[in-house]
Parts: sequence; C-alpha cells; structure tokens
Amino acid sequence: MHQIENSNQEDIEEIFRLYRIASDYQRGKKTVVVWPEFDRSMVNDEVVQGRQFKLIINEEIVCVWAITFSDAQIWGEKNADAAIYIHRIATNPNFRGHNFVVAIVAWAKGYAVAQQKRYIRLDTLGENKGLIRHYTGAGFDFMGMFELDNVDGLPPHYKNGPVCLFQIDL
Repeated sequence: MHQIENSNQEDIEEIFRLYRIASDYQRGKKTVVVWPEFDRSMVNDEVVQGRQFKLIINEEIVCVWAITFSDAQIWGEKNADAAIYIHRIATNPNFRGHNFVVAIVAWAKGYAVAQQKRYIRLDTLGENKGLIRHYTGAGFDFMGMFELDNVDGLPPHYKNGPVCLFQIDL
C-alpha cells in the first residue's frame, strides 16, 4: 500500500537524486529530451509552498512530482482554465514498472476537485511515443504536439523540441 504526502525539506536530496537518475535514464534512451539539473531554489520554493509531493511505500520515497496552478508559457490561452499542472514525475528505479502515474492521477483527481479545478494537465517534450501511450493509458487525453512561442524563463530542456500536451477533464 502507498501513501501520498507533501515533500519536506529533508526530502530535497532524494528529490534531486531521483531527478539525476531520471536524466541519466533519458540520456540512455537517446531519442528523448533529457532533463537538465533543476534549480534548487525552485524545488525548495515548491516544498515550502506545498506543491512538491511524494509517493511512499514502506517509508521509502518511490516517486516524486510537483504541481502548479498556472502554466501560461506552455498552455497559452488554455491557462485561463481552472487546472492543476503536474511536472517532473521521477520514479525510484527500484520501483519502475509499477505505473505510479495511475496512482498520481487518482490522487490528482481528488486534489483538483478540492482545489475547485476542472482539469489535470501535464506535458512532455519531443515525440516520445512510449510516454504518450503511458499517459493516455493512465487516463489523459493527448492534446497534440506544439511548438512553444516563447521559452524564456522555462527550464532549458524546453528549447529542445515540440511539447506534447495532455489533460484530464474532470
């Protein structure tokens, strides 16, 4: 059985360890966009603001992600919709294959309703067909691939290709 809760300051090193592992995994696939080293102050702010989460099994962090309530540069006009945006899902490699996205979606549905949001959204970069299948299999609608007009201020990996958009309409 798993539990989902907010990440805390003591989790930051583990969050970054999982980000590095995810980046190494992406690098090894050679056909997907690789995550950069993320800004520690950004992650710290997410933790302080209660927007960084962890999935725990037997007291071990097996998956982490962050949320925002606005993502204007990526979603454009649709950003005006009442939505939560999921970012940077990273899984402990000892637990890969457990399809934690399904658990995250179940959690996000309850969280979004409690926050009076209509949509759950996420994005990924490049034409990663496996990830597209993974997210649609977890209940997301694939909205298509889009070129971003302005990537200034976004993490650097957004400069490396089109963005794939996904959403669940509650």
